[in-house]
Amino acid sequence: MSIATADAAGLLSQLTPLIRDAGKVIMDIYATDFDVTKKGDESPVTQADQKAEDVILAGLAKIAPGVPVVAEEAVAAGKIPDVSDRFFLVDPLDGTKEFISRNGEFTVNIALIENGKPVLGLVFAPAVGGAAGRLFTGAAGLGAWLEDAEGKREIKTRAVPAEGLTVVASRSHGDETALDAFLNGRTVASRTNAGSSLKLCLVAAGEADLYPRLGRTMEWDIAAGDAVLRAAGGRVTVVADGADLRYGKPGFDNPHFAASGF
Repeated sequence: MSIATADAAGLLSQLTPLIRDAGKVIMDIYATDFDVTKKGDESPVTQADQKAEDVILAGLAKIAPGVPVVAEEAVAAGKIPDVSDRFFLVDPLDGTKEFISRNGEFTVNIALIENGKPVLGLVFAPAVGGAAGRLFTGAAGLGAWLEDAEGKREIKTRAVPAEGLTVVASRSHGDETALDAFLNGRTVASRTNAGSSLKLCLVAAGEADLYPRLGRTMEWDIAAGDAVLRAAGGRVTVVADGADLRYGKPGFDNPHFAASGF
């Protein structure tokens, strides 16, 4: 059984200050001359990744005791919990390359998965949109919201404009040849690049229409953004067969997918 509407609203209210706390930890380190090291897979990692994850894990242990948490840095350290029909996916700093290059396009991500589906998610971009950042939240049956310097408002996906699709692609992991092939035959009005799970949220907010990802990602990279997008009326589907993307897969790897507002 999926999370009840009242429970989802309560959980979002508890997770909102937690994700903002993690964002503050990240921004405190962002303001320093931080060090960059590499993990076993050669991907970059900073002190901000680990410290933000520590904040989130401690908070989740109090807010939802007993619910397993799959978190990126813990997994990298070999700490992989057994997951069943209900668990959290956490990426404490999605877009580490964006963090290192200081372009601001990085996010904190917390998602709740139930029966393979992302039913609740929060995506916080602490360095975008002014001092308050941009916080995207959403839950199945409730809807999706954006909170920034202009206040909090509901967001929904949009109908594709007559002039064509606004396509958003990865800033740091792009494959232009594969993207060109995927878009062949579609009417595209514009193409732009963005970092981290912000791309899913731009589609959710009606600021873009399509985000194809034709490269490797992990479940924690996109689950929270997927939850927000689905709550806003969109979909994330597997390129190979058009099925809705599911979570809790062996190894937590994703196939190529397309996030759309239509």
